[in-house]
Amino acid sequence: MRGKLRIYLGAAPGVGKTFAMLDEGHRRLQRGTDVVVGYVETHGRPRTAALLEGLESVPRRTVTYRGASFTEMDLDAVIARRPRVALVDELAHTNVPGSRNDKRWQDIEELLDAGIDVISTVNVQHLESVNDVVERITGVPQRETVPDEVVRRADQVELADMAPEALRRRMAHGNVYPPEKVDAALGNYFRVGNLTALRELALLWLADKVDDQLDRYRADHGITGTWEARERVVVALTGGPEGETLIRRAARIADRSKGTDLFAVHITRSDGLTGAGPANLARQRALVESLGGTYHQVVGDDIPEALLDFARGVNATQLVLGASRRGRFAQILSRGVGVSTTALSGAIDVHMVNHEDARRGRRADRLPALTRRRRVAGLVLALAGMPLLALLLAGLRGELALPSDILMFLAGVIGVALVGGLYPALAAAILGSLLLNYYFTPPLHEFTIAERENVLALVVFLAVAAAVSAVVDLAARRTRQAARAGAQAAVLATLSGSVLRGEHTVEAILERLRETYGMSVVTLLERPPGIPVTPGRQRDPQRWRVAATMGGRPCTSPDDGDAEIPIDDDLVLVLCGRTPSAADQQVLEAYAAQAAVALRQQRLEEQAGRIRPLAEADRMRTALLSAVSHDLRTPLASAKVAVESMRSPDVHWSEEDLRELLDTAAESLDRLDRLVSNLLDMSRLQAGALGMSRRPLAVEDVVPRALDYLGAEAGGVRVQISEAVPEVLADPGLLERVLVNLVSNALRHTPAGQDVLVSASALGDMAEIRVVDRGPGIPVAERDRVFRPFQRLGDRDNSTGVGLGLALSRGLAEAMGGAIVPEETPGGGVTMILSLPVAARPPEDRAVVAGERGAECPEPAEVRAERGHGP
Repeated sequence: MRGKLRIYLGAAPGVGKTFAMLDEGHRRLQRGTDVVVGYVETHGRPRTAALLEGLESVPRRTVTYRGASFTEMDLDAVIARRPRVALVDELAHTNVPGSRNDKRWQDIEELLDAGIDVISTVNVQHLESVNDVVERITGVPQRETVPDEVVRRADQVELADMAPEALRRRMAHGNVYPPEKVDAALGNYFRVGNLTALRELALLWLADKVDDQLDRYRADHGITGTWEARERVVVALTGGPEGETLIRRAARIADRSKGTDLFAVHITRSDGLTGAGPANLARQRALVESLGGTYHQVVGDDIPEALLDFARGVNATQLVLGASRRGRFAQILSRGVGVSTTALSGAIDVHMVNHEDARRGRRADRLPALTRRRRVAGLVLALAGMPLLALLLAGLRGELALPSDILMFLAGVIGVALVGGLYPALAAAILGSLLLNYYFTPPLHEFTIAERENVLALVVFLAVAAAVSAVVDLAARRTRQAARAGAQAAVLATLSGSVLRGEHTVEAILERLRETYGMSVVTLLERPPGIPVTPGRQRDPQRWRVAATMGGRPCTSPDDGDAEIPIDDDLVLVLCGRTPSAADQQVLEAYAAQAAVALRQQRLEEQAGRIRPLAEADRMRTALLSAVSHDLRTPLASAKVAVESMRSPDVHWSEEDLRELLDTAAESLDRLDRLVSNLLDMSRLQAGALGMSRRPLAVEDVVPRALDYLGAEAGGVRVQISEAVPEVLADPGLLERVLVNLVSNALRHTPAGQDVLVSASALGDMAEIRVVDRGPGIPVAERDRVFRPFQRLGDRDNSTGVGLGLALSRGLAEAMGGAIVPEETPGGGVTMILSLPVAARPPEDRAVVAGERGAECPEPAEVRAERGHGP
């Protein structure tokens, strides 16, 4: 059985999380629960330390890292002890490298899996979701974080709260930090504004956690009624033009209460035969999200019921609807969504918002049931077929009774309905009833009816004919709508598929639209920035510019095309070639909305491309200042101390001491010289102002000069270079600098007692110089990172450079036409391979080499190429 987790959440250090955890441990101990302390950090606070008395503590384990000793929770010992409850402080703590888990919350997960209940603590600034917000508020980055989901999964989360003023008083009394740190803390991180903001973050985060618990409780107990524990506003969107008005009104309602949630929902019919404009919904969704709300789409045939189900599902307290767009006559026939929703809403308050489109009627496109040709054919059949049928039945007057005549006329009406739809069938029904009355209902040849039964028969005939005609017409209309919906779905699926395949540029979308609908030109026009929206001058070509176009000559204003699809106030899609049908409007709006999104994304990518070099330069400057503040100062300080020591008149130095001081100063100045040279060369590389003169060089001559530059450091370097290695084409100074950096980096990572190997060989038109170390190696995923400036991959030793060596080496190698590639050293370590182009040999040298290899049987060029050598 998995253990339970209880967490004390605090807004800042010192609010009493650890104190509350230990106090809870004492309470459980008094009740007879087996409680142990797995890990508690008192931070030297006497009252917190006093609470440790009386609680059993599991001894910590000692971990050695980089020559220093650290203590961590002994996870195995706690699991072996198997207490009922373990107190483990600092949930977000990062364990010392070499521990079984990287984070303490992972240790706690193992304790919970072992069936041990855990009580822990965490501050809000360590939660990943608000970590960046806390840094912006306080200016202090938090390196240790814990995933929000870990805290949300806790069985109990309790807030350890304290007013900012009370916490500052507690600090001033020395109950949080030592006296020497109090003033700095109160003036920086623990300012009243910072603490207030952190407290609000903690309260809001915990409120969301409480909401999750409430939702789970309501779901587990089948509670569907609204509990007005927190204001939640739902706005219903139809996709019509009134949507933006409703969203802004709902946002104002939500703003009246602090922490109110805003939801926007659109109900889609499950048959897919009716729907709203995608462009309108896309704009309204963007507006909702910009106002801090969320957008949802729900499928349902009964719109009021589906809307209320969603509202109850999110525990909404208020519902915002728009006034009906249907006409007065339609409202008389049916109550409509607004009235039905209000009647069924129960405890949910319903706001009916008036707007400009109210009671103007729906301007939705209505597909005709049948084509114009079939409707004309049906009307002709009704006008000609009914009289012909009357003549035929008149010849059979003695053989057929009136009910049979009525059935025959009804069959004729059904036939007309199948051919021409509703209105020709209604005409056939009326004409048929008149013919039945005049020719077949006694008294004959008069529009009077003697028997009451015949009146009923004719009325029933007319009603049945009208009903059958309506059903046939509706079936035909639904068939056409289904076909149209299928075609639209296929087009939209093609559009979405093209986006998934990477065709997300605006030009690709416009070309897809042009091909799909057979247009000659498709143009996306935009209003230039600074041009005001003036209704009387919308068609002025000077007020538009072409954002993207596909096809022939682009349109320069909306009037140039056969159709236009407005996207927003600044964008419009213009189509040339033919006028699309009204039924195509929804898909065209979807294309237009997707084109607008692609255009904005393209603009953002362009801006990001322009900003990226500036951001990279700013990052490098920041890293440089951070590194230089220590790395350049350290050798300078060492040299300065050595020189000042020698100048001191109070101390008489022996010759040996003077030589040692001079060596220290010289070594420090050499290190400083290398750092400054690397920085200058890196700046020249980035500015493109690096001077270079390539000429043939012998590798066996350059390597010793590089090792001489390193001085005593090169004692652990072993060189294996054959005289057969050809000369390379490189700049002598730059190649020496590259080798110095590579060998210095290898020496820094190679353990004491092992050598760094430098070797060279030829491979086709390139020569390879290998620098082999026996260090810890570099993971494959991190091999590119080592060549970034100011990057040490977790190396905390800042006394050996600013992390420019490998970055500069790769840049210099590429400037000379070569490359540097890292490989894994067999047995452990990294091999840096420096590849440089081989210098061209004089013709006589090539002949000598060929003769040595065997002039009588030279190696064919294709064989050399197959072996990896150039021809």
